[in-house]
Amino acid sequence: MTNQKVLEHEFLTGMYNDGYFPDHLVDKGEAILLSLCERIEVGRPADLAALYTLTHAATEQFNALQTEFEAAGSEIETVARDVIGEEFWFVATAYDFDGADIEELIATRDW
Repeated sequence: MTNQKVLEHEFLTGMYNDGYFPDHLVDKGEAILLSLCERIEVGRPADLAALYTLTHAATEQFNALQTEFEAAGSEIETVARDVIGEEFWFVATAYDFDGADIEELIATRDW
């Protein structure tokens, strides 16, 4: 990755700082977000619709991760939902998609 904002950013700190969320699963969430950043850098989306396609795919990965959280006695609930949503917004703005709609970024979520 080359985006300095992303390189300096600590993802999902609100979840890492809360013992309710197992770190090894938060690590997987962080990996999803970093992978999203890589996909944005490799195939720079031409517009918001193209960005939303990428963020929806990443959101689907978080949907799949929900099962692992539940198995560990946790879940992607209100706190996590807000933290994750904010991270998607951070990614969008870090790549100059300031007009992105935060709800649309994660529209495919089931958490």
